[in-house]
Amino acid sequence: MINIPRVTVEQMREVDRLMVDEIGISILMMMENASRNIAILSRKMLGGSVRDKHIVILCGKGNNGGDGLGAARHLINFGGKVTCIISEHKENLGENARIQLNVLKNIDATIIEFSDGETQLIQEKINNSDLVIDALLGYNLKGTPKSPYFNLINLANNSSKPILAIDMPSGLDGNTGQPHAPTIKARATITLALPKVGLLTEKAREHVGELYVADLSVPSNVYRKLGISVPNVFEYEEVVKLL
Repeated sequence: MINIPRVTVEQMREVDRLMVDEIGISILMMMENASRNIAILSRKMLGGSVRDKHIVILCGKGNNGGDGLGAARHLINFGGKVTCIISEHKENLGENARIQLNVLKNIDATIIEFSDGETQLIQEKINNSDLVIDALLGYNLKGTPKSPYFNLINLANNSSKPILAIDMPSGLDGNTGQPHAPTIKARATITLALPKVGLLTEKAREHVGELYVADLSVPSNVYRKLGISVPNVFEYEEVVKLL
């Protein structure tokens, strides 16, 4: 797996744009691939079954949060006990995250909106969990995480529970690997499509943990248009361990 290329944040944005604008694969279609693979790796981290396991998913307002909300549905279907904590009032979520949230409401999933008044409840949920999934901030992070992300990152880190980060540990710069204060300290990170350059820097290592890459079903001609040579990474499995 040494030959898997790394991409910058700018290159990954262009991959996403080409997928939508030129190939016709919507963000929701990519999100479904991502969310199922997140659930599969979560199940593996919990010993091969999530039955009666408590999983807390911290969800931001953007597509990273949408990936987490989508993963919640799969984990519930796998038999897990899932609590989704959304960083914003539902009306402030991005379009794709709102779609995923509405699906969860239709299956009576447990959803908590973050507020200062809910901090103790959220801490209790995290402390009583078997796994925390970080779906707060993706590769588009700009600067130090602000509240409520600041608060939720600290609640997760202070719990000492195993954390699975989606795409990037929240608070980590995708290009430089520079951790901001605070940054999630993950036991494992599942990056999507290709690893971002910042994940493989020395200063990122203690935040990334074990690094996996998950299939988003990106057609090879998308990468060719960007001059990126990508081997058949997912020939045998949809989630591949890199580090």
